[in-house]
Amino acid sequence: MNNPENSAYDSYRTLGGIINEKDYRSALERADITSPDERAPHIKQAIAMARTAGIELNGGYADKKVVLYDILRGDVAEEGVENHHCQMSDQRLFAETLRMLGDAESLEKMKAAFPNIDLG
Repeated sequence: MNNPENSAYDSYRTLGGIINEKDYRSALERADITSPDERAPHIKQAIAMARTAGIELNGGYADKKVVLYDILRGDVAEEGVENHHCQMSDQRLFAETLRMLGDAESLEKMKAAFPNIDLG
């Protein structure tokens, strides 16, 4: 029997996602219960990247793309962990956010808007 959670993570990986499954699930769960603060610097950064790429944000700073980006950007790697998502560029991390949400259309807009940045 197909597990929808495994299917979602598999879809994320198919889109080129590289965040491990534990962090992926944790971030999505936190995004569902987080009340965003529109004054947070990561929120403004996500909105600016979305605007530059022509990505529509439903709900502005409360859009799940923005909230999830803010959560991921605030994460800190555990001691001894290398290649953690907190070390990604802002654009790469926002692209990971789009992958996690299965938003392939917005991901393509990011790639077009930032052609000289490795978005994975």
